[in-house]
Amino acid sequence: MPFQVMDETGREIEWANRFLDIQRVSGKEPLTLRSYGYQLLHFIRWWSRQPGVDVHRLEASQFTESTLIDYVRAQLEEQPKPSPENINMRSSMLRRLFRFFFHDDLPHSPFLIQRRYWRRSPLGYGRRCAANVAELKQKVPQRVIVPLSVEQVERFWSSFHTARDLAIVGLMLLNGLRSREVLGLKLADLDFRASQVRVHGKGRKIRILPLPPETIQLLKCYLQTERPLTNAAEIFVSLKGRARGRAMTPAGLRSLFRRHRAETAAPEANPHRFRHYAEFRTMPSKIRLIQRKAATMACCQCERVGGLGIVWRTATGS
Repeated sequence: MPFQVMDETGREIEWANRFLDIQRVSGKEPLTLRSYGYQLLHFIRWWSRQPGVDVHRLEASQFTESTLIDYVRAQLEEQPKPSPENINMRSSMLRRLFRFFFHDDLPHSPFLIQRRYWRRSPLGYGRRCAANVAELKQKVPQRVIVPLSVEQVERFWSSFHTARDLAIVGLMLLNGLRSREVLGLKLADLDFRASQVRVHGKGRKIRILPLPPETIQLLKCYLQTERPLTNAAEIFVSLKGRARGRAMTPAGLRSLFRRHRAETAAPEANPHRFRHYAEFRTMPSKIRLIQRKAATMACCQCERVGGLGIVWRTATGS
């Protein structure tokens, strides 16, 4: 199993790992399993400080009507305070864990925090029966992400000097791909003849996206001039160092963006904002001017210089 939960002495928390193992067998992605593991670990650390609790034993009698309320209250007192999204995910994990082991909903308190819903009969037929579930959720404030301006994109774009890095940013900027989706692209996912790319997104969802001519030009230049000879199936690999020829890692991509943000003094330039910039450009009216300027920046000419490297020249004109 890729992830396991253990106590401070290295002893395995058997019931937590059994839950993670069943989730792995059911087909959950490794990133989802890691998220589940951290949520379980946070609850176990808090639970171990409660009087009369043995974290190595999981019994329904250990959960009272105030367990969920006390757990949420303890998170609100943490410094730094976790976001409402994290609190809600941990509460949902606690309810899912109780339902997994005891085939029932987590005991709810007499306060008005419960939600009533209808579920199927245990026999699979007949009338539905009402059920109450503890639904203590934090109110999540609406998050407004301001897209990058044309000047910020142009300044950040100009700091990249390799075809690989420009292709990565081009896929985020012109296609709106997530960073994980970019790193997960494989050579077999590219179809230059049809100008399409197959993207493996969240939840194992696969979608086919059109490739703009600018992105195709960037990808071809990277594959023909920079990508080292390797058996890696991923498109984007490391270009130098001991990891040369191996698939790029999320940590490597974060380091790349962190360095260029420092060079260009553009702290807002992160992969997620590039996704919103791509959505922002698809809006009508004056935003189409931004799309044309971004496409002009992407029209780069690649040529070999003495067999030692490549030089990028940004196309001029409107």
